[in-house]
Amino acid sequence: MSLALATPAPAASTSPVAGLAEKVVIVTGGGRGLGRAISEGFAAAGAHVVVTGRTKSTVEEAAAAICAAGGSALGVAADVASEGDVDALVRAATDAYGRLDILINNAGINPWYKTAEETSLEEWRAVVETNLTGVFLAARAAGRVMLAQGEGAIVNVSSVAGRVALARTTAYCAAKGGVELMTRQLALEWAKKGVRVNAVGPGYFETELTEGMRQNPKLAQRVTARTPMGRFGHPGELVGACLFLASPAASYITGASLAVDGGWTAA
Repeated sequence: MSLALATPAPAASTSPVAGLAEKVVIVTGGGRGLGRAISEGFAAAGAHVVVTGRTKSTVEEAAAAICAAGGSALGVAADVASEGDVDALVRAATDAYGRLDILINNAGINPWYKTAEETSLEEWRAVVETNLTGVFLAARAAGRVMLAQGEGAIVNVSSVAGRVALARTTAYCAAKGGVELMTRQLALEWAKKGVRVNAVGPGYFETELTEGMRQNPKLAQRVTARTPMGRFGHPGELVGACLFLASPAASYITGASLAVDGGWTAA
């Protein structure tokens, strides 16, 4: 685990979401793709953002870019599948800012497109360790701080794969289905202790992970035809849902999972 603190410029004076200014938020997988958009969204709302991911240079660059744009950010390299890394990540956040208000559990992988019978045990474990165990480890570590404070908000990034079956993604579907139920279980367990736990379930978005699919006319057409809105989502379109669920505007919402999928799971 490595740490890089970027010197922030003065925070923006206006916040697009009331109540998030000066909040401390960890965004796992926050250095690129959807996580990068979420990190930037919270910074624009006036929060102090701890950007984390496995690649040191990626999180450092993301944190530096946020600070250059007038936000406040700390870059911490950590693997969410490592208990030691996750515990050190939370300590780094609280050491830097004195508290922890929000966790966005976004880190995830889905590098293989295989049927169940073709999936090796090593591939299964890799997907489940990051997408499910990593969510648990981060929620547990952050939750301990939030429970001691008597308040906090966790938003787990699930997927349409947590609600409906997708071909050739057995481990991913199993992990995201686990995230959905873990969200409800933690919400139930922590509701009376001031910690809210919700989820967002994105569909197919325009990110590096879907670039190959989007460049394949047949695959791209298959996705857009299946999506009622007829297109891939833009990364910024997930940000609003995360900001809302983490904000005081959602103070009576816990155990919910908000689909942000262009209507995929409504069809």
